[in-house]
Amino acid sequence: MTGEVYRRCMPSGERDIEIEQTNESSDSAGLADVLRFPTLGRQTESRPDLKLRDVIGDVLRDERHAQGRTLTDVADDAAVSLAYLSEIERGRKEISSDLLDAVGDALELPLVEILERSAERLRTRMQGGSGIQLRAA
Repeated sequence: MTGEVYRRCMPSGERDIEIEQTNESSDSAGLADVLRFPTLGRQTESRPDLKLRDVIGDVLRDERHAQGRTLTDVADDAAVSLAYLSEIERGRKEISSDLLDAVGDALELPLVEILERSAERLRTRMQGGSGIQLRAA
């Protein structure tokens, strides 16, 4: 397929580019090297798979444990179901900002403090911290 030309359409306002296929061992080898797909959403070795919902859930659970409170107690004070709060603490559900504020109020933990603790945990994990925490049962 020597001399075959592929046209790559660019977003409006940018010039289209032409790529000429050479007679390499594979018909698509040259084209694949030029047109790489983005890796958004893929886990890479340099960036572990971090989810904000996991970190926020850890912060809320750790604070609840530090206060010696039950899920039922905090769920009642925050006007949220026990099952939903449990899912949030385990990182299974995303939490809205309104609900995060309500749970924070129930724990007497300001929203800014929840976010600061979450940011610190994210920094630690991004810098190679194990993310493993020992917790009392």
